Amino acid sequence: MTTHPVATRDAWLQARLELLEAEKALTRRSDELARQRAALPWVRIDKTYRFDTETGSVTLPELFGGRSQLIVYHFMFGPDYTAGCPSCSAIADGFDGVAVHLAQHDVTLMAVSRAPLDKLLAYRQRMGWRFAWASASASDFNFDFNVSYTEAQQRAGDIEYNFERGGHAMDTAPAPEPVVRFAASCGTDAPTYSRDRPGISTFVLEDGVVYHAYSTYARGVDGVWGMYQWLDRAPKGRNERGVWWRRHDEYERRRG
Repeated sequence: MTTHPVATRDAWLQARLELLEAEKALTRRSDELARQRAALPWVRIDKTYRFDTETGSVTLPELFGGRSQLIVYHFMFGPDYTAGCPSCSAIADGFDGVAVHLAQHDVTLMAVSRAPLDKLLAYRQRMGWRFAWASASASDFNFDFNVSYTEAQQRAGDIEYNFERGGHAMDTAPAPEPVVRFAASCGTDAPTYSRDRPGISTFVLEDGVVYHAYSTYARGVDGVWGMYQWLDRAPKGRNERGVWWRRHDEYERRRG
C-alpha cells in the first residue's frame, strides 16, 4: 500500500499546473543567472602553465585546441590516488557525449587533475571514456584555481575553497565517514584525498591572450552531474540515505 498521496486525474492535473508555474519561474531565474554568469568581467592570465597531454607538454592556450573557449573540469585525482574520485567519475560519465556538441560550438571540454598522465589515461581506459584529460602535475594550475592544497595549508587550516575559508565537510576533523570511504576507494587516506577538490573553471582566448571567466565549486558542480538531473524528475526524487553511488563498473549487476 503506497504511503504517497494518490488523487484523481483532474486533481493531479491541477497540482501539475501549479508546479508548472513554479518550474517556469525557475527556468526564467536560471536564464537570468546564465546572463549574469556570462556578464562577469574576465581576468587576464599572464602566468605560464604547462600540462602533460597525450600530444605532449602544452601550455594553457594550447589546451583550447584551436577553439576560443575552454571549460576545465577539475577532476579529483591527486598524485597519490590509485583511482579517480567516485563522485567526479559519476559526473565524468556524461562528458563524452557532451564534448562532441561543445566542440561544434567553439568550446573545448577538458578534464584536468594533478595525478601523472599515465595514471589518468589508465583510469580513463578502465572507465571506457574518451574525453581529453590533462595532468597539471608540473604546474601551479590546480593550486592557483583553488582546487588543490599543500599539506602545510591543510595543517594550518589555511584552505580557501568555494570562495571561503573553512566550513567545508572535507576540512572537518575527524573526517566524515563518506570522505574516509571515498578516500579508501581511491587508495589513500582522508587528509591526502581532501587535498584535491572538484570544480569547474572556464577560460577565453582572444588575440593570443587567455582570460579566466568563471569558476564554481562544491554544489556549484551539481548542474553538470547528469544523474541528478534525471533523479530530480524520477517519481521518488533523489531519495537518498547517505552516499549511495559508486564508479559505474563497481555496481552489482542486476537481472532483468
